[in-house]
Amino acid sequence: MRIEKVAILNEVVARVKDSDYCFIIDHGGVSVDKLAKFRAVLRDLDSRLLVVKNTFIAKAGKEKGWSDEVNAMFTGKTAVVTGHGEPTAVAKAIMEFVKDSADKAKVKGADYDNKIVDAAMVEALSKVPGKNELRATLLMLLKEPATRLARVLSEKAKKEGGDAAPAPETPAA
Repeated sequence: MRIEKVAILNEVVARVKDSDYCFIIDHGGVSVDKLAKFRAVLRDLDSRLLVVKNTFIAKAGKEKGWSDEVNAMFTGKTAVVTGHGEPTAVAKAIMEFVKDSADKAKVKGADYDNKIVDAAMVEALSKVPGKNELRATLLMLLKEPATRLARVLSEKAKKEGGDAAPAPETPAA
Protein backbone atom coordinates (compact mmCIF):
# COMPACT_ATOMS: atom_id res chain seq x y z
CA MET A 1 0.00 0.00 0.00
CA ARG A 2 1.28 3.45 -0.87
CA ILE A 3 2.33 5.85 1.86
CA GLU A 4 -0.54 8.24 1.06
CA LYS A 5 -3.11 5.48 1.43
CA VAL A 6 -1.59 4.34 4.72
CA ALA A 7 -1.77 7.92 6.04
CA ILE A 8 -5.43 8.24 5.00
CA LEU A 9 -6.26 4.86 6.52
CA ASN A 10 -4.56 5.79 9.79
CA GLU A 11 -6.48 9.09 9.94
CA VAL A 12 -9.82 7.36 9.29
CA VAL A 13 -9.12 4.69 11.92
CA ALA A 14 -8.04 7.32 14.46
CA ARG A 15 -11.11 9.50 13.85
CA VAL A 16 -13.55 6.61 14.07
CA LYS A 17 -11.95 5.15 17.20
CA ASP A 18 -11.71 8.50 19.02
CA SER A 19 -15.19 9.79 18.19
CA ASP A 20 -18.22 9.69 20.49
CA TYR A 21 -20.47 8.77 17.57
CA CYS A 22 -20.15 7.73 13.96
CA PHE A 23 -22.98 8.25 11.46
CA ILE A 24 -22.81 6.36 8.18
CA ILE A 25 -24.48 8.04 5.21
CA ASP A 26 -24.77 7.54 1.46
CA HIS A 27 -23.85 10.80 -0.28
CA GLY A 28 -24.46 9.58 -3.83
CA GLY A 29 -25.47 12.23 -6.34
CA VAL A 30 -25.02 15.22 -4.02
CA SER A 31 -23.17 18.18 -5.49
CA VAL A 32 -19.81 19.29 -4.15
CA ASP A 33 -21.32 22.65 -3.12
CA LYS A 34 -23.95 20.96 -0.94
CA LEU A 35 -21.29 18.73 0.63
CA ALA A 36 -19.17 21.80 1.37
CA LYS A 37 -22.12 23.54 3.05
CA PHE A 38 -22.85 20.37 5.02
CA ARG A 39 -19.21 20.20 6.15
CA ALA A 40 -19.44 23.81 7.37
CA VAL A 41 -22.54 22.99 9.42
CA LEU A 42 -20.82 19.94 10.90
CA ARG A 43 -17.70 21.96 11.73
CA ASP A 44 -19.83 24.22 13.93
CA LEU A 45 -21.04 21.08 15.76
CA ASP A 46 -17.49 19.78 16.41
CA SER A 47 -17.99 17.05 13.79
CA ARG A 48 -16.37 16.09 10.53
CA LEU A 49 -17.50 14.41 7.33
CA LEU A 50 -15.09 11.85 5.91
CA VAL A 51 -15.57 10.59 2.36
CA VAL A 52 -13.22 7.66 1.84
CA LYS A 53 -13.16 4.23 0.30
CA ASN A 54 -15.49 1.64 1.78
CA THR A 55 -12.57 -0.68 2.51
CA PHE A 56 -10.95 2.01 4.67
CA ILE A 57 -14.14 2.54 6.63
CA ALA A 58 -14.52 -1.23 7.03
CA LYS A 59 -10.99 -1.46 8.45
CA ALA A 60 -11.73 1.40 10.83
CA GLY A 61 -14.90 -0.39 11.90
CA LYS A 62 -12.97 -3.58 12.53
CA GLU A 63 -10.56 -1.62 14.74
CA LYS A 64 -13.51 -0.13 16.64
CA GLY A 65 -15.08 -3.58 17.07
CA TRP A 66 -18.14 -3.22 14.86
CA SER A 67 -19.99 -6.38 13.93
CA ASP A 68 -20.17 -7.83 10.43
CA GLU A 69 -23.70 -6.44 9.96
CA VAL A 70 -22.18 -2.95 9.79
CA ASN A 71 -19.94 -3.99 6.91
CA ALA A 72 -23.09 -4.44 4.82
CA MET A 73 -23.57 -0.65 5.10
CA PHE A 74 -20.28 -0.02 3.30
CA THR A 75 -21.58 -0.16 -0.25
CA GLY A 76 -22.03 2.65 -2.74
CA LYS A 77 -20.85 6.18 -2.00
CA THR A 78 -20.32 6.09 1.73
CA ALA A 79 -19.35 8.92 4.04
CA VAL A 80 -18.84 8.90 7.78
CA VAL A 81 -19.65 11.73 10.18
CA THR A 82 -17.54 11.57 13.33
CA GLY A 83 -17.22 13.92 16.26
CA HIS A 84 -17.56 14.67 19.92
CA GLY A 85 -20.34 16.02 22.05
CA GLU A 86 -24.06 15.84 21.65
CA PRO A 87 -25.15 13.57 18.77
CA THR A 88 -28.74 14.85 18.58
CA ALA A 89 -27.70 18.13 16.97
CA VAL A 90 -25.54 16.25 14.47
CA ALA A 91 -28.40 13.83 13.71
CA LYS A 92 -30.67 16.84 13.07
CA ALA A 93 -28.08 18.33 10.70
CA ILE A 94 -27.73 15.01 8.88
CA MET A 95 -31.49 14.62 8.45
CA GLU A 96 -31.70 18.22 7.18
CA PHE A 97 -28.91 17.44 4.69
CA VAL A 98 -30.77 14.33 3.49
CA LYS A 99 -33.97 16.35 3.11
CA ASP A 100 -32.19 19.15 1.20
CA SER A 101 -30.51 16.67 -1.14
CA ALA A 102 -33.87 15.70 -2.67
CA ASP A 103 -33.39 12.14 -1.39
CA LYS A 104 -30.08 11.70 -3.22
CA ALA A 105 -28.40 11.20 0.15
CA LYS A 106 -29.63 8.78 2.78
CA VAL A 107 -28.69 7.57 6.21
CA LYS A 108 -27.41 4.01 6.46
CA GLY A 109 -26.93 3.76 10.22
CA ALA A 110 -24.76 4.88 13.12
CA ASP A 111 -22.57 3.86 15.99
CA TYR A 112 -24.01 5.77 18.92
CA ASP A 113 -23.19 5.04 22.55
CA ASN A 114 -21.32 1.89 21.43
CA LYS A 115 -24.47 0.52 19.82
CA ILE A 116 -25.11 0.06 16.13
CA VAL A 117 -28.43 1.61 15.12
CA ASP A 118 -30.31 1.72 11.83
CA ALA A 119 -31.51 4.69 9.78
CA ALA A 120 -34.89 4.79 11.53
CA MET A 121 -33.18 5.15 14.90
CA VAL A 122 -31.01 7.99 13.58
CA GLU A 123 -34.15 9.77 12.40
CA ALA A 124 -35.73 9.26 15.83
CA LEU A 125 -32.56 10.59 17.48
CA SER A 126 -32.81 13.71 15.33
CA LYS A 127 -36.23 14.45 16.80
CA VAL A 128 -35.10 14.22 20.42
CA PRO A 129 -34.48 17.58 22.09
CA GLY A 130 -30.87 18.38 22.88
CA LYS A 131 -29.38 18.65 26.36
CA ASN A 132 -29.74 22.44 26.46
CA GLU A 133 -33.40 22.26 25.43
CA LEU A 134 -34.07 19.62 28.10
CA ARG A 135 -32.30 21.71 30.74
CA ALA A 136 -34.38 24.77 29.83
CA THR A 137 -37.57 22.73 30.04
CA LEU A 138 -36.57 21.33 33.43
CA LEU A 139 -35.78 24.79 34.78
CA MET A 140 -39.14 26.09 33.57
CA LEU A 141 -40.89 23.19 35.31
CA LEU A 142 -38.96 23.75 38.52
CA LYS A 143 -39.65 27.48 38.70
CA GLU A 144 -43.36 27.23 37.76
CA PRO A 145 -44.64 26.26 41.26
CA ALA A 146 -42.76 29.15 42.89
CA THR A 147 -44.10 31.57 40.29
CA ARG A 148 -47.67 30.38 40.87
CA LEU A 149 -47.29 30.70 44.65
CA ALA A 150 -45.98 34.25 44.27
CA ARG A 151 -48.95 35.16 42.06
CA VAL A 152 -51.46 33.71 44.52
CA LEU A 153 -49.90 35.54 47.46
CA SER A 154 -49.73 38.76 45.47
CA GLU A 155 -53.41 38.52 44.51
CA LYS A 156 -54.38 37.71 48.10
CA ALA A 157 -52.43 40.72 49.38
CA LYS A 158 -54.13 42.97 46.82
CA LYS A 159 -57.59 41.71 47.84
CA GLU A 160 -56.96 42.14 51.55
CA GLY A 161 -55.42 45.57 51.10
CA GLY A 162 -58.05 46.83 48.65
CA ASP A 163 -61.19 45.59 50.47
CA ALA A 164 -60.25 46.61 53.97
CA ALA A 165 -61.57 50.02 55.13
CA PRO A 166 -58.97 52.44 56.34
CA ALA A 167 -58.49 52.43 60.08
CA PRO A 168 -60.20 55.40 61.78
CA GLU A 169 -57.90 57.96 63.22
CA THR A 170 -57.98 58.20 66.97
CA PRO A 171 -58.25 61.68 68.46
CA ALA A 172 -55.21 62.94 70.29
CA ALA A 173 -55.73 63.04 74.02
